[in-house]
Order: sequence, then C-alpha cells, then structure tokens
Amino acid sequence: MANIQYVKKFLMLLFFGLLCGYFSNAQLSEKHTYFSPGSLWLDTNHEHINAHGGGIFEEDGIYYWYGEHKNKNSLAQVGVRVYSSTDLYNWTNEGVALSVSEDPDSEITIGSVIERPKVIYNEKTQNYVMWFHLELKGQGYAAARTGVATSKSPMGPFTYLKSYRPNAGQWPINFSEDQKLSSASDNKLEWWTPEWTTALKNGLYVRRDFEEGQMSRDMTLFVDDDGSAYHIHSSEENQTLHIAELTDDYLGFTGKWARIQPGGQNEAPAIFKKGATYYMVTSGLTGWAPNPARSFKATSIFGPWESLGNPAKGKHSKVTFHSQSTFILPVISKSDTSYIYMGDRWNPKNHIDGRYIWLPLEINNGKPEIKWQDTWQLQESTPAE
Repeated sequence: MANIQYVKKFLMLLFFGLLCGYFSNAQLSEKHTYFSPGSLWLDTNHEHINAHGGGIFEEDGIYYWYGEHKNKNSLAQVGVRVYSSTDLYNWTNEGVALSVSEDPDSEITIGSVIERPKVIYNEKTQNYVMWFHLELKGQGYAAARTGVATSKSPMGPFTYLKSYRPNAGQWPINFSEDQKLSSASDNKLEWWTPEWTTALKNGLYVRRDFEEGQMSRDMTLFVDDDGSAYHIHSSEENQTLHIAELTDDYLGFTGKWARIQPGGQNEAPAIFKKGATYYMVTSGLTGWAPNPARSFKATSIFGPWESLGNPAKGKHSKVTFHSQSTFILPVISKSDTSYIYMGDRWNPKNHIDGRYIWLPLEINNGKPEIKWQDTWQLQESTPAE
C-alpha cells in the first residue's frame, strides 16, 4: 500500500513538473509583439541579446543588428555578434560576424577593445563594410583608432583589414590658416583652465595629431542619398566631434572632414536625415554613467550644426532614461518613415547584463523628441515590401 501511495505521489509530481515546464516553454516561445525598453530582451533561443553599442543594417526586409559581444568586462573576448529579424521585435542569433583573433600580434586580438560596430553596403564593390572603435590590447584607451572589415554577406564572416587614425596630414575644411600655426605654449597648458579651453577650441589637438592622424573613439556611420558615406567620431581627447568623408569603396578617408562643436564634449553620436535636414543625437562625457542627451541639426553634413538641446522629454530625461545613444534607426513603412532611438543602459559591474532602450523618436517643431514608454509598438509592424 505504501508503495502504491509513493508511486501516485511520484506521478503527480512528475505531471506537475511537466505541466509547469510546458507553460514555461510556451511563455518563452511566444513571439514578441511590442518593445519593452530596459527589460530582459530574449532572442529566439531564449537568451539575452548580446549586441551592445550596436547598429542596424536593413536589406530586403531583413534587419541585421550588429553589436559588441560582452562578457563581464568590456574587453573583447568574442568579437561582434549579429542578429537578424523581419519585425524588429524578434531576433535570431546568427553568430559572430567579426571574430577576435587568437594571434597575439593582431590589432583585434583577444583583450583588445572593439566598440560600436556599424555596417553599411557598398554598391560598387558589393561589399558589406563594418567600421568600429578600436583600442589596442594593454593600452587602455590611448590608441583611439577606428578599424574596418569587409564581408560578402551581411552575416559575415567579416575579414579585418586595418585600423586608422583618420585624416593624417589633412586639415579640416572649417579650419582657418591661423589655426594651422602651432604655438610654443601649446604643450604647456594645464587642462581645464580657461587658456586650455580656448586653445582646444582653436585646434590644439588637431595640430598635435596632424601627422599621425586624428583620434577616433565613439563612432557611427552615415550613408547619404547620393551614396556618399561618412564616419562620425569623437576626437581631440573626446572634446570635439569629427565628420569625415569615406572613399568611394568605404574603406578609407578622402581627407575631407570637419570639426563639429569644438570643445563641446560630445560622444556616442547617432545621425539620421529627414527630408533635407540632418539630425544628430549625442551624449556628454560621464563615463558609464548616463547624462542628458544632446541634439543638433544642419542642412549640410559638414555643418554648421545648430544645437537643439536635450531630445529626451519627461521623467528621467536628465539621464536620458538611464541610457546612452548608439543609433537612430529609420523604419520605412508603406506610408511613412518613423525613427527609433537606440540606446544602451550600461552595467559596468557586469557588462553582459547591459539592457537596451529603444524608444520612438519624433521631430516636433524642427527638433527631435524622445519620450519614455513602458511598452510600445510600431505604427505599422509590417516593413515595406
């Protein structure tokens, strides 16, 4: 009798366990139908999406999300991961698009820093081109380089080519003849003094880095309506943004570039175009901690760029909803184009747990605006054919 009761109890527990497992798996397998900013975002394998500091490339109705594969710290151990989606809600892990190298002499060896990867397509060469912020192993953030890789497929594998300090031996187009002249006192100025600020705005670090090439840290890419591509990056010790034209094959720099907001301390640039107007969203310099976003607009890619203030509105806008910009995604539907602000909510104590803040971005009275929503949906969830 005791054995029969034991068997009954065992079968009941087994049934209950199977039932719980069924509902748990059913819940996990449910497709996402809305965005939930800051929540744990699982891919189709039920794993947290690992694509930080990322950007989106769209082709034939398929979106590809490239981002930093993070472990507990910020050093590159895997490389750049890519995910694919047809609806922007549900993402399939397509593997590693660009792998770190096991060669200790490689610039992208394990332990280097690979950040903010962005991918564009070159019609002439039929190459997918990836650029990213690169710091060399063991040098902290001293190298301040940008690396480039190519692939014949949007899912990779991408082949690493080289890295740059951009525009070596080239002056910016918005630099005067007087600014090209060095001063004997340039290297003797104490940081954060009024004299240093004046010298910085006047091109102190442009002159210092003229021969070697300009610093390049946080970066993004932009392809204009005519196919011209631009590399936008934080430079001059992160004090000034640079916008630099890429060569026709998108693999190098033409030497045509401009300084944007000298001394403005902008990083994390994200740029888009609506009509004939260019817009840009950036952050300030506070390390991993969030700060008020900034926004700008211009009628020419090289400026001048007009400051528009913080695009984030409402509660927690002073910390941009605890996020930092990485990309502005245009979503083209059958009737209109909408825009998604993509931001990262960093977790410096455990980088892999960084969350994603995707929110609708609207242009109101000529200014970008981002408002918090706990959950939201695209107005037209089906991409244009």
